[in-house]
Amino acid sequence: MTASSIILLRHGVTDWNDGGRFQGHADIPLNDAGRAQATAAGELLRDAGITRAVSSDLSRAAETAQLVTARLSIAAGGIDVQTDARVREVNVGSWAGMSVDDIGKEEPDFWPALREGRDFRRSPTGESATQAGQRVALAVLDHAEAAADGEVLLVVGHGLSLRVGALLLMGLDYSHARLFGGLENCHWMVLRPGEDHFRLLAYNIGADD
Repeated sequence: MTASSIILLRHGVTDWNDGGRFQGHADIPLNDAGRAQATAAGELLRDAGITRAVSSDLSRAAETAQLVTARLSIAAGGIDVQTDARVREVNVGSWAGMSVDDIGKEEPDFWPALREGRDFRRSPTGESATQAGQRVALAVLDHAEAAADGEVLLVVGHGLSLRVGALLLMGLDYSHARLFGGLENCHWMVLRPGEDHFRLLAYNIGADD
């Protein structure tokens, strides 16, 4: 059995997002704007047929998932959101709380690697985007395969790890990440499982589109 489609949704905005600071595994909560985004996303997804929901265990994603599923048109009893730590953002280790400008000064290869599409470890104590994408992809596969045929699975996570996880599910690698715009806060993509690779049906859909 497997889900018919998977919606990968990035969490709502946080104060660290607004400040341009790396979050990684730091448990930064949604701000009021992020909560409003999540509620709006839930309204847009009311009739998407979502029957199963999984979230990163970090509070900004878990609260987004709760706010979204609270707005869905579903049978009485609602949807229980299952948390899975594999859906977390890239672990940025010692870079947590730093701005991209700070990191560019500390790590001279940071900007060249991004421009050239080369993956790299996010700080000496962090992980690469590919490592994060691999765990996200495995989590999505596990939850999709656990679904009944025809179910629609919602996965609420984080911008970079969701994007790279989706690329891996489509048979691509990190070098293609720069061809896709960053997944915006409370925006989502839609994937359909295939025999060999997943197919991308929609990308960066949100309330302001």
